[in-house]
Amino acid sequence: MKIRAAVSREGQPYPLLETVELDEPRPHEVLVRIVAAGICHTDLRAHQGGILPTPRPVVLGHEGAGIVERVGAAVTKLRSGDRVVLSGSSCGVCPSCLRALPAYCDQGFPRIFSGRRMDGSSPLAQGGAALNGSFFGQSSFAEYAIAEERTAVKVRSDVSLELLGPLACGVITGAGAVLKSVQLHTGQNIAVFGVGGVGMSAVMAARLAGAHRIIAVDQSAERLEMALQLGATDLVRADDDTVKRILAIVPRGVDHTLNTTAAPAVFDQAIESLAPTGCAVFVTTPRGQWTPNMMRLLAGGKRLQGVQGGDADPQQFIPMLIDQWQAGRFPFDRMIKRYPFDEIGRAFADCASGATVKPVLDISSPGQTRA
Repeated sequence: MKIRAAVSREGQPYPLLETVELDEPRPHEVLVRIVAAGICHTDLRAHQGGILPTPRPVVLGHEGAGIVERVGAAVTKLRSGDRVVLSGSSCGVCPSCLRALPAYCDQGFPRIFSGRRMDGSSPLAQGGAALNGSFFGQSSFAEYAIAEERTAVKVRSDVSLELLGPLACGVITGAGAVLKSVQLHTGQNIAVFGVGGVGMSAVMAARLAGAHRIIAVDQSAERLEMALQLGATDLVRADDDTVKRILAIVPRGVDHTLNTTAAPAVFDQAIESLAPTGCAVFVTTPRGQWTPNMMRLLAGGKRLQGVQGGDADPQQFIPMLIDQWQAGRFPFDRMIKRYPFDEIGRAFADCASGATVKPVLDISSPGQTRA
């Protein structure tokens, strides 16, 4: 099958649309016509190179949503016509996968970032030569994608696929950090540092869980205003006095913090804002060198916890979030801005600058061709 895909090459400011060839699905795989795909900062970093190990040229994209067109011979739970959200690849048999924690799969790193299947092959080619794909097990910046059955989450038929892709990564990470990782409950307090797609999802999840104080911290007045509309109770402009302002709202400190930024100073602020025995969750690593203040952690009985994928099982968590959205309790669609596929450069730029909280590419369109 010949399809259009956005190919990331070294030296390009953003991926460019090119014609590539896509394999038929293998026995445990499905062929998905991609309707839309969210853009995440992980896509930006992989495109730029030098930080993540994904080789270029490569087709990125890991927040895909679409419709199953064909299924492999061993597929049992999906069929042609099913609507799916594509999550990250995992083996399904390691201890983490068996505990419904696929983000910590023993094979997670190569499955997510290598650009290849585990046997070294790629579902993508160009001019007869293999092209790196299978990014997060999907490479959804394309008109069609190959994914394993276990990573395709079947969703209800009465929702708009154009909006659902971000549930696979950014949204599940932020919401899962609140609802699964720290299991925030009614009456507790949380401070969210950085209200991009992940942070905004955490704010909505905290409101869903019945938090007492939901403190949004960011440098952007526009994002803080959106956070207020989506459930934050208090807003703090990020600066050197951030901790002082948080403690003015909750003098004893908050029960939980979520840091979505890579700024070393924010890691310190997230710990210093905690109440005794509180938990500071982080979802990305600090830039450069950073050493936690171990005395502050020890003296307060505080925890520093890394989280991937929101500690959630996509097969259960994504349908739950959709149900909450349909009920009006999780309005994640309000942070989405949609872009035509051929404007991927503008979408990448708006994601990088923060002009758009969550860009989503409308990929399903006329012009797709098959061999």
